[in-house]
Amino acid sequence: MSPFVSIIVPVRNEEKFIARCLESILQQDYAPWAFEVVVVDGASTDRTREIIQAFKQRYHNLRYLDNPQRIVPISLNLGLQQARGEIIIRVDGHAAIMPDYITQCVKALANTQADCVGGAIKSINETKTARAIAIAMSSSFGVGNSRFRLAGYEGYVDTLAFGAYRRNVFEKIGVFDEELVRCQDDEFNYRLRKNKGKIYLSAKIQSCYFPRTDLKKLWRQYFQYGLWKIRVLQKHPAVMQPRQFVPPLFVLGLLLLMILSIWVPLIRLGLAGILSLYTMATFTFTIRLWLRSKDSSFPALLASFPILHISYGLGFWAGLIKFRKRWGEPEAFPTISLSQRQAAEHSALS
Repeated sequence: MSPFVSIIVPVRNEEKFIARCLESILQQDYAPWAFEVVVVDGASTDRTREIIQAFKQRYHNLRYLDNPQRIVPISLNLGLQQARGEIIIRVDGHAAIMPDYITQCVKALANTQADCVGGAIKSINETKTARAIAIAMSSSFGVGNSRFRLAGYEGYVDTLAFGAYRRNVFEKIGVFDEELVRCQDDEFNYRLRKNKGKIYLSAKIQSCYFPRTDLKKLWRQYFQYGLWKIRVLQKHPAVMQPRQFVPPLFVLGLLLLMILSIWVPLIRLGLAGILSLYTMATFTFTIRLWLRSKDSSFPALLASFPILHISYGLGFWAGLIKFRKRWGEPEAFPTISLSQRQAAEHSALS
């Protein structure tokens, strides 16, 4: 008998994407009576709620919750309180999953020793700028060896997105850390591995993600990633991977060289050399990737790489300043408070 599955979808102001997301979930090849969709809306101010309610009238396995506090991890925890599944899957409103996503997740959990399974994410979009951003976010030069963003890998990994978890995982290690506006998946998956859990990336589990549609939003997104990575580092120093230190070290090196070059003219040659090498590498990767997909914007693709690297790096240093007084705090065990539990019970719409 197929295990019952709960898919939790945290959303806020996703009117452009939520219909596509819900269609992809509700049209799964998995038996409709064997899964439910719990959408948790973080006080959307656009048509997101209206679109969800229209879906709710058509599909009896869709439920809706309100999260007036807006933050994603709180939405996830409210959804967990209502979820009935033996398997819990997170899917974001900015994404769409393949028709066999649930089926492949269930199979992967049954056939491996993993506590969480997922697949690579294909970044796509419709405008030339968005396609350029998607290409940069799916490249090793853009995001390092982040395997869930790179196609073709099969095996155990340190983290992934849109994971399918065995329910007892949340009983063992707690729920999502509600302080973390960003990076809550990384922190949760680290706690899972710290408690001897395993995370498996399967090439058969496929989804797509619609990235930011302009460079300004991309900058803001990765700046926040860098900033909140500091809180993850403070809570769990061992969670950081070497690739995650490269952008902040690159930014720091540039700033130091720029300052020193004011007094030491010879250092200007070193600064010029580093900038020249980085520019050449960026042009090389941009040309190579653009030639594979000429329907993207070359200028946007060229700009995406320094935006990914520099915004994350600056966010990292901003986080060191913002959270400078938080070092050494005892590690908390994230649980759902009574007020949140009551909020979940009263926000469910029948």
